[in-house]
Amino acid sequence: MPPLDLSASSVEITRAICDIPSVSDDETPLADAIEAAVSGHAHLEVIRDGDTIVARTNLGRARRVVIAGHIDTVPINDNLPTRDIVIDGEDFLWGRGTVDMKAGVAVQLKLAVELSEPSVDITWMWYDHEEVDSDLNGLGRLARHRPDLFAGDFAILGEPSNGEVEGGCNGTLRALIRTAGVRAHSARSWIGENAIHKAAPVLARLAEYRAREIEVEGLVYREGMNAVRITGGVAGNVIPDECEIEVNYRFAPSRDAAAAERVVRDVFTGFDIDIVDVAVGARPGLDAALAQEFVAAVGATPKPKYGWTDVARFSALGIPAVNYGPGDPHLAHHDEERVPVAQIDAVERGLRSWLTRS
Repeated sequence: MPPLDLSASSVEITRAICDIPSVSDDETPLADAIEAAVSGHAHLEVIRDGDTIVARTNLGRARRVVIAGHIDTVPINDNLPTRDIVIDGEDFLWGRGTVDMKAGVAVQLKLAVELSEPSVDITWMWYDHEEVDSDLNGLGRLARHRPDLFAGDFAILGEPSNGEVEGGCNGTLRALIRTAGVRAHSARSWIGENAIHKAAPVLARLAEYRAREIEVEGLVYREGMNAVRITGGVAGNVIPDECEIEVNYRFAPSRDAAAAERVVRDVFTGFDIDIVDVAVGARPGLDAALAQEFVAAVGATPKPKYGWTDVARFSALGIPAVNYGPGDPHLAHHDEERVPVAQIDAVERGLRSWLTRS
């Protein structure tokens, strides 16, 4: 594998790292390439934890910023190698990972080696296993192994945000709603009780549920509650005695885990409910001085982040954090994943301008 050339443009670096497949559980080749590319620069201390690479300056600046991005992708589906495409006269780089989120990582890598005298100290983090179960997340693992590396006054996650600033993020909760019945032969259905039929009120309550919009520190977050999976049934001639509906609740960052659970239990009063996963969101954090300076420097109008991202990990540590990266989040994980070349350049200019301001 040829070494990464971080003197190339951010667009070409995006192409290079996308063409090194790094589906979750297979990040090592890309992590090796990143480690080699950022090592040997006098202004950077490089640390590795598994397939997470950290590079940080230690210039004695009064403030420190943490800038992070994940290097893994969802599975490839005939969308590598990358290629250049034009849509309605606009240039795009097409392929798995271009949006989520190697374009953001490419910008970070280029700036990490080029900015030897930034106006703040910077801790760059490129981590593994973001696209899978949270207990495997490289950022979470790093926090357990080296919590000292998370010291900072502000954090930026390069998640796709169309090159705009998205503050905080919604929380997410998954619950299993269960109904029970009595098995019987379907030819004598009146002898049994159909658990799938008993699930009808659960679906009715979901259909009637109206997503709420909740303002948090000036940003309006839209909540949502939806069935994402349903299972039940024994055989083609058996009345089912069990049915299970998985519900995903996306909740505003003003709610903690207990408050989110209460909402779900209130909606499904009278049913057997099992909360199987919950991750709280992150408040916008835009009242922090560094956050305000950053927003002003990049000329952005902050928006809310509806999905959950790892900014929540920083928020939980008391570090205000925002999402800022190239790419349309609607195209994350899409087979037609593609990023506008102009957005990659714009994000690089925005970060470079802010990090080198006097």
